[in-house]
Amino acid sequence: MGKVVSIMEKNTESFENLEFNAVYGDGHFEKIRVGKLVNKGGAAGKIYLNADNPNQVVKLFHSKNKSATNRQKLEAMLLNRPHFPDAVIDGINYVQIAWPEALLEDENGFCVGYLMPLIKMDDAVSLDHLMQKAIRKKLNLPESYAYRIFAAYNLASMVAALHKCEHYIVDLKPSNVSVYKNNMMVAMVDCDGFSIKGEHGRYPAEFVSEEYIYPEGMEQNCADMGEEQDKFALAVIIFRLLNNGIHPFSGTPRKSGEKMLTIQERIEQYHYAYGLWPDAYQAPHPYSIHEYFDKATLELFERAFTKSGNRPTAHEWQEHLWKLMHNLKICKKNHNHVYFTSKGCGLCMVEDKFYHNLSDIKKQKETPETIRGMTVEALTLEHAQKNKEEKEALNHKMQIISGVILAVYMLFFTFLYKILSFAADFILSVGIGLQAIIVTLIMLGINFAINKYYAYLPVLKNKAVMQMIQVYALICIIIALVSINDIPKNLLSLALPLE
Repeated sequence: MGKVVSIMEKNTESFENLEFNAVYGDGHFEKIRVGKLVNKGGAAGKIYLNADNPNQVVKLFHSKNKSATNRQKLEAMLLNRPHFPDAVIDGINYVQIAWPEALLEDENGFCVGYLMPLIKMDDAVSLDHLMQKAIRKKLNLPESYAYRIFAAYNLASMVAALHKCEHYIVDLKPSNVSVYKNNMMVAMVDCDGFSIKGEHGRYPAEFVSEEYIYPEGMEQNCADMGEEQDKFALAVIIFRLLNNGIHPFSGTPRKSGEKMLTIQERIEQYHYAYGLWPDAYQAPHPYSIHEYFDKATLELFERAFTKSGNRPTAHEWQEHLWKLMHNLKICKKNHNHVYFTSKGCGLCMVEDKFYHNLSDIKKQKETPETIRGMTVEALTLEHAQKNKEEKEALNHKMQIISGVILAVYMLFFTFLYKILSFAADFILSVGIGLQAIIVTLIMLGINFAINKYYAYLPVLKNKAVMQMIQVYALICIIIALVSINDIPKNLLSLALPLE
């Protein structure tokens, strides 16, 4: 057997084979020997096997600075144990809470750690992993929705047992809670971090995590938090377990221009989007199934998350979830789905909605993406160069066509008198007045044609050219009509004296 030494005098990383005094709640003590390091632990200490008992582990604190406080807190925990017995399923014992069984002291009487039952964490997963379907599939976890309800029930039962002893978890969040993979029984460790009720006072918790802090707690220190904090955090976890991982204070902001609030800021401002009344800041998550929950469930969440609500206790949740588990309806379409009311299966609704949206996204990806009417593909350098060459060729072609049209136009009006001379008698018969009307209509027609087709004929894009060819046409028409009507001779006859 090794020598009983002070852990504070040991400067090596390993404490294997060291002996410490284990002091139990009834006052008796025994020697224990430290085994292999199994977990470097967190801020408080490291976890070792108990070399003399395979069903126990040893937690050794990093420092003796809080030795007196740690001793008092551990003594309070030993004297006020929650009634939460281990579960035995198919002959296998499942430890659900790593509550201290004895405090450990060195030869100088310093409290250096404690003994606790071994929880085989290889058989358990973080509660976080139950929230998302992709993670459940990756870790080969049960897909049955009923398992998540059962996990919620077990967690509520654990919290209720702690509250009965007036102990509070405070830093209650999914990553701090584990469940056994095969049966969803709770597995909870690091209990020395809880807020513990002692005979002569309370030993507060030291940590709390955002996204699970109750609104009033934003103005409090962690040491002042207790049952209300646990009641709020428990309700958040239950909501997430029942609603496919969706946080009750997440959602779709209604106004895109507003500042994006964090989850904790939404909690502080009571932006609960799944209640009886719509929230002004955000709408529910599009894949939420809260509308398919039992009415009593919705009422409990309403009490937990609204400003005027009287938060349900852990015991209320325990009783409610027990009733839910015994009144579930199995979905005929998918045996992993269960539902609560005559509204039907919310899980099927969400899956149908998801695959429908996925189909729309696929179609959208197959549709050419456009910018200002042009496909993104057409905006590449190769396409731009090709379009430039085609445009230049078209412009050259239209220059030739417009030049030919202009030449024909000018020749037509140049020889207009010759062309009209074949119809001189008809023109003279209609009279000067009607001729003037016809000339006006012809000029309007020329102006309309030029304005309509000038964009296609490059030569007409010059405003001076447009005006010139119209004036030229008018002059040629006037000359032709003057000649046909022999206006100078008629004017001369008008000037001669009458006989």
